[in-house]
Amino acid sequence: MAQWSEMTILLTGMHENTVTNLYPPNLFPIEARHYLASWIEEQSWDDFSLENTEQEARAKALLGQILQLLQVVSQQNVSNIVEKMKLMQTCRSLVDKPALEFAVMMKNILWKERILIKEYKYKECKTSPEEEAMNQLNEKVAQVQALRKRINTMQEEYNWDKQNFEIKKASLTPNEVTKETKKELEALVMKIKQAQFEMQRLSRERFEVLKDCVDNLARCQEEFFNKLTVWKSEQHKSLIGFPFMDDLSPLQTRAEQLFAVNSNLNQEVSLIPEHIQDIRERLHKLLQLLLQSSFVVERQPPQVIKTQSKFSATVRYLLGEKLAPGKPVQVTADIVNEQQARSMTIEQRMFGELINNTSVMDKNTATRTTNATFRNMSIKKIKRADRKGAESVTEEKFALLFTAKISISTNDAFFVVKIISQPVVVIVHGSQDNNALATIIWDSAFSEPDRLPFVVPDRVPWKMMVETLDNKFCLDVQTNHHLNAFNKHFLAQKIFDRPDYADDFSNMMVSWCQFNKEILAQRNFTFWQWFEGAMDLTKKHLRPYWSDGLIFGFIGKQHIQHVLKQCTDGTFLLRFSDSEIGAITIAYVTYENGMTMFKNLQPFTKRDLEIRCLGDRIRDINDITYLYPNLSKNEAFKKFYTGRPQATNSGYIPVSLQTKVGPELEVPSTRRGTITQWSQPIPTLVDPLITDLSLEEDQGRLGVSRAPGSAAARKSKSKPV
Repeated sequence: MAQWSEMTILLTGMHENTVTNLYPPNLFPIEARHYLASWIEEQSWDDFSLENTEQEARAKALLGQILQLLQVVSQQNVSNIVEKMKLMQTCRSLVDKPALEFAVMMKNILWKERILIKEYKYKECKTSPEEEAMNQLNEKVAQVQALRKRINTMQEEYNWDKQNFEIKKASLTPNEVTKETKKELEALVMKIKQAQFEMQRLSRERFEVLKDCVDNLARCQEEFFNKLTVWKSEQHKSLIGFPFMDDLSPLQTRAEQLFAVNSNLNQEVSLIPEHIQDIRERLHKLLQLLLQSSFVVERQPPQVIKTQSKFSATVRYLLGEKLAPGKPVQVTADIVNEQQARSMTIEQRMFGELINNTSVMDKNTATRTTNATFRNMSIKKIKRADRKGAESVTEEKFALLFTAKISISTNDAFFVVKIISQPVVVIVHGSQDNNALATIIWDSAFSEPDRLPFVVPDRVPWKMMVETLDNKFCLDVQTNHHLNAFNKHFLAQKIFDRPDYADDFSNMMVSWCQFNKEILAQRNFTFWQWFEGAMDLTKKHLRPYWSDGLIFGFIGKQHIQHVLKQCTDGTFLLRFSDSEIGAITIAYVTYENGMTMFKNLQPFTKRDLEIRCLGDRIRDINDITYLYPNLSKNEAFKKFYTGRPQATNSGYIPVSLQTKVGPELEVPSTRRGTITQWSQPIPTLVDPLITDLSLEEDQGRLGVSRAPGSAAARKSKSKPV
């Protein structure tokens, strides 16, 4: 019965659904487990399985025994009529159940119990300081309740003794008062005085313990608020790739525990005849704070929102189980500016109009969550505030303010709860998206956890900035391959415009203006616009190359010499262009006439890579042979090569593209690399009469190169299709 003794401790704090799943009411209810605990644990159930039919006879014997025991217990040991009926119903249910299935069910019940006990003991060993404080608080509350019960018992005895004394005293005439009766009355008076003194002492003790409970409750609640603030901050930073555990269950459990303690203490206060208004007021304030803080935005709206477009958000109430039944809770969303977000009020002047901005809280009994989901919200129009100085519309922050009017089961009053979303930037055109995202990234990365909405520092250390860039890059590209030390140093040189600085940038302060307002030296774009372009290019066209470590990435032209100077002829690396947004180039070393030369190919943009992938372009270029430091390019990139066009029966000549380097043909100037088309008639693989249709980017003329005397030369109008 030792196992059941341990389970009874767990059952008091176990959710109803868990108990029901463990002890199915229609098959083997918890009452049957309780009354037959000793017998069940004395039997051996571990060998039973549905496949092991050899155990059928033993299973039938055990089932017969348990049916007998249930009948005996229900007739003799159970006085409660409800429990008796349950046990009799269990007998009827088990009669028709296959014996082997019954035995396996018992095996599983005991196995699940052992798992739960093991988890409980593990948690007990790993009790955190917060959990320890909560346990101590519950013990204090139990102490207050015990003192109240003891005082009530003493009060009843006091009233009884006092009544006896008054009756005896009234029934005796002066002549009837003897030495014995006088002594008896004096003893009764002494007992009454002692009881009165003891009740006063216990009342003082109860008052002190009650005050201590409220102090401890305030500390535990403050710790809960701190954890909730951390959760919100991590949720905010998850936009830029920082780790985030979105599970709110532990916080919901703590909120429910705090609510239960507050309710128990309020009940104790209401039973105390003395005036303790200060304790009552403190408990009311703590309850209001708890009810307000339990309203959270579980799923944030997108932080860059375009007007007239649909978006969604979800709010959750952690104390949803305590809401008064039969009173639907409607949640309303409004868009507010920064000033309104600070006061959490909606002034007469509205800064925007939302449609589909109401939702009703729904309880999910399976997950024990209470949510309101806004699925099709849209900003119909937005009004801008007066901007300061050079501030642009993409720097103006708004938020969604969610409001609900709730009623809890232990209180008749209504409470208004509010919560604001993380800041959002509202745009009217897709061209504003890049700068709006910069505003949000700066806010997400560098805002303090409990800041005044939406204050952020204007300058931050570079080490914080580069960590943000690294996390954001990995998040957007969906890769685990982080920026290396070369990358980070080059990014610092670029944003600070110090290309020759070789020391540590970590503690240098970088400003918002340097990040996305000031134009980079000798460029027409900001640092963020350039960085986001490289990130977007990698996400859409270069993810597998980056994840495999084939792209060096962020490195300046001036540092290529340092990296490649000792390398074999034709050694190359892939780097993001620092002169164009969203482009990648090939830098390589070659030796000509005893001289070391470092060359950079014209960068490839998204459009170029859509036409011909990076792997094929690398295969095309004969001047490059080894990927830095010394990996054969075919070994490194062969999995990215695509096949040659295959001959078909359509009657058309297949066409392909090829990248060439240098002034091989005198053709009109175009952009990005040398692209060559070659064609081949069916069925031969190479036609000696039609060679290359070339689009030369460096020399830039479009021309058709034909072998002398070829059929194509004689028929100049023939062209591949």
